[in-house]
Amino acid sequence: MSEELDKSIKKNAVPVGLIMGIIVTVISILSFYVMTSTTSTILISAAPIVLSVIIPIILAVIYSKQLRTKIGGFWNFRQATSGIFIMLLISFAVQFVVRDMVFAKVIEPDMVSKMETTMVASVTLMLEKSKVSQEDIDKQIDKIQKSFDEQKNPTIGKQVQAVAINTIFLFVLALILAAFLKKENHTFNLNDELESEPTV
Repeated sequence: MSEELDKSIKKNAVPVGLIMGIIVTVISILSFYVMTSTTSTILISAAPIVLSVIIPIILAVIYSKQLRTKIGGFWNFRQATSGIFIMLLISFAVQFVVRDMVFAKVIEPDMVSKMETTMVASVTLMLEKSKVSQEDIDKQIDKIQKSFDEQKNPTIGKQVQAVAINTIFLFVLALILAAFLKKENHTFNLNDELESEPTV
């Protein structure tokens, strides 16, 4: 029974992960267009957190519950961790291929540069309104530009490192979600109960 459930979890985790990955990818791409079409520092700062962190975590909870329902409504901690991790990994793979490899390389090859331009304009405007000296403004802009320069031409080593870090993060998230969403099926077996009763 346990082996059948394990197979069912793996089988259902893949399509659920694909759906979640598509939704997260669309939100991530929309996040890029939102941030590059505004000069609001608050919006530019809040959008990545809300659209790239908070919403994906909420979706992870929703789709983890959906996965649990699909496999019968019950799974232990190990099974929950395995299923949720596979789901999150598939979702990440979809986002990596569609957004990072296709969208950023083919559709929006100047994605990083556009983000840099928006960030520089927004921060400059905010600092000027705050009456910050030009020297301090230049220092802040220099820091921003150096940060974006590292993203423009990432080496294979850095890409592998980023994937490894993301995989570890996803596994930790799977552990946390599994701890909250595990739901074991405690069936009552009458024969076991009778055998455990002391004989007179």
